[in-house]
Formats: sequence, structure tokens, C-alpha cells
Amino acid sequence: MSFGYQILGFGGGAEADPYVEATGPDGADGIKSGNYKYHIFDATKTGSDAFAVSRVDAGYDTIEYLVVAGGGGGGRTGGGGGAGGYLTATGFTITTGDYDITVGGGGAGNNTDGQAGDEGSDSIFSSITSTGGGGGGSHQGNGTTGGSGGGAGGKGDSTQSAGSGTAGQGNNGGSNYSGGASSRGGGAGGGAGAAGGNGASNDGGDGGIGLASSITGSATYYAGGGGGCSNSGSNNPGGSGGGGLGIAGSGVGGTGGTNLGGGGGAGANTSGGAAGSGVVILRYQYKG
Repeated sequence: MSFGYQILGFGGGAEADPYVEATGPDGADGIKSGNYKYHIFDATKTGSDAFAVSRVDAGYDTIEYLVVAGGGGGGRTGGGGGAGGYLTATGFTITTGDYDITVGGGGAGNNTDGQAGDEGSDSIFSSITSTGGGGGGSHQGNGTTGGSGGGAGGKGDSTQSAGSGTAGQGNNGGSNYSGGASSRGGGAGGGAGAAGGNGASNDGGDGGIGLASSITGSATYYAGGGGGCSNSGSNNPGGSGGGGLGIAGSGVGGTGGTNLGGGGGAGANTSGGAAGSGVVILRYQYKG
């Protein structure tokens, strides 16, 4: 007969039974941080290779999550790509079973006037979906909507449209400059923490800053927007959190940070940069 007693491990014996037993990518154990464990998913996983929960004790059935989507690609001579959507919260209830994880890829940069970089792909955990970032607009083109919006394309004879961000996930892209200068800067991609910077005469906008998460125990920025660019002026930085550099003059835009959801930077007279993929991180208390 079992009375359900736990072995407390006196003198180096066995540790008490955990409150939660679960595995992460491809059956890996979680990374321990004090009384907590966390799992980092940097690629899509399904079934028992995803988040597989085999035990949940009463009172310990909630977890913290961070779900970041893939960023949007940068545009040609124009707008930076928007960051992937950023969602995080505590208190998400789990039960035993397998939870599929989708990690969104970053969008490709664009090298065609009037078009935008590709939008990023969504990241998904259970009922939580983060929206892929919007693409940065190219020469005389508009940015597109996403988790954060892509910046407006540069060199337009009138103001181009910036992409809108998704409420609760990110911010709008920046507008371009249309004040009559021969080299009109494109707007930057929006980030999780701020809108993308607006373009100026002979200068692009700076990428919108991302947001910091300490879910792994140390603060890391995610979901920064890509920098815009102009035919002249200086390079424009992407936002903290993997935003790609906007390259002025001539050159391919900077690449967004892998597994950070950063938008791709705009490239002057050539292709915008590819965006960074997203990430899903789950954290829970496994012992007292």
C-alpha cells in the first residue's frame, strides 16, 4: 500500500518528486534556474518532440510564456522590416499532454521597386499566436501590416504608407520623407517597444526598439524593427532586439537577429535584408 510519501533526500538521497514533469524540444529536459525550469524552442516541434507534459500537481499548473514571431523583410531603398509580434504572460494553465510549438520564420528582403519585403510567419503555442512582422516598403512602395508594421518606402514623390502594428504585440512602422529632397529617406520598421523612426531628407529612420524579457533569468531584447535607408547619409541602426541595419548609399540591408524576431534592414539601391526567425520559451516551477 502506498501512502504517497515523498523521499526528501536526507544526506544526499533522492530529490522530492517534482511538481511538474515535462520535456522540451526532441525530449530534452528543461534548463534549471532555481526552483524553475524553462524550455527554448528555436524551431517548430510537434507531438512528444514539442512541450510534452507528463505530470502537473495541483497548485502548480500555470506557466510563463514568451512567444515571438518571425520579423518582416526589409525593402529596397526604403523601409525597414517590422519586428515579429511579441506576447508574454504568466498564469497560463496547462494539463498533461503534448503541446505543439510553431516557430515563425523571418521574411525575405525585397529587391523590386514598389513592392515590400516578405512578411514574417506566425509563432504559436497552444491558443497563443504572435503575428509575423510586416515587410518594409521599397522605392515608392508601402510597408505592410504585421506584429509590428514595416516602414514606408523611400524616394517617393509623395508620402508612402507605413504598415500598422498589431495591438498588444507591436508598433507601427515609420513614414518616409516627402519634402522635396532628391534623396528621400525611408521609414524604419516598428518594434515591440516603439514605433519605427521616420525618414528624413537624405536619411532613413532608426528601427523601433524591442522589449526585454528575463524569462531565462537574464534580460534579453527581442522584436526590434529594421532600420530604414536613403541613397545618401549614414547607415541607420535597427532596434535593440535583433533589428537589421539600414544600409545607406549602396548595399544589402542588414539581417534581423535569428530567434529574436528582428526585422530586416533596408538596402540602398539593392535588396533589403532578410528578417530573423522567432522563438518560443516556456517556464514553470518544478520544485519548492
